[in-house]
Amino acid sequence: MPTIPDDRELDRLAMRVGDHLHLLHRRLATAESCTGGWIAKILTDIPGSSSWFERGFITYSNEAKQDMLGVDAALLARHGAVSEACVTAMAEGALDNSRADYTVAVSGIAGPGGATVDKPLGLVWLAWAGGGETIADQHVFSGDREAVRRQAVQEALAGLLARLPAR
Repeated sequence: MPTIPDDRELDRLAMRVGDHLHLLHRRLATAESCTGGWIAKILTDIPGSSSWFERGFITYSNEAKQDMLGVDAALLARHGAVSEACVTAMAEGALDNSRADYTVAVSGIAGPGGATVDKPLGLVWLAWAGGGETIADQHVFSGDREAVRRQAVQEALAGLLARLPAR
């Protein structure tokens, strides 16, 4: 059974991300699907986050991904919303459609429905863009909808910390 992060652990990670961005004088944008804005919410809970949090895109539908982030309809038709191609396009689209220096994007199947043979329940793709590169990573988290989403938020924040340049 996975260790599901509690609110305190997520808050600590968010504070570390915010402190790091603040010291770097860099700004962040989020592009979220299955997490429904949770990453943006936990980051903007931090007093003073307006100095480093630029904006959040909640793009739950494919149409929102296209309209707000410029994700190509053909890409969605070919690969689906829960794919490396889509989440990479989301992260790069958030960078292109904001004034942020870095972005994190997430799309996945939190359940209880939506899973297929090729895309199981708990499948989450994350991507981070900025500093001239985009990196995507796939996870299959276990647990119920809440557990999958909490783990996705944790991985998004931890991935940001790992990918931000040294202070």
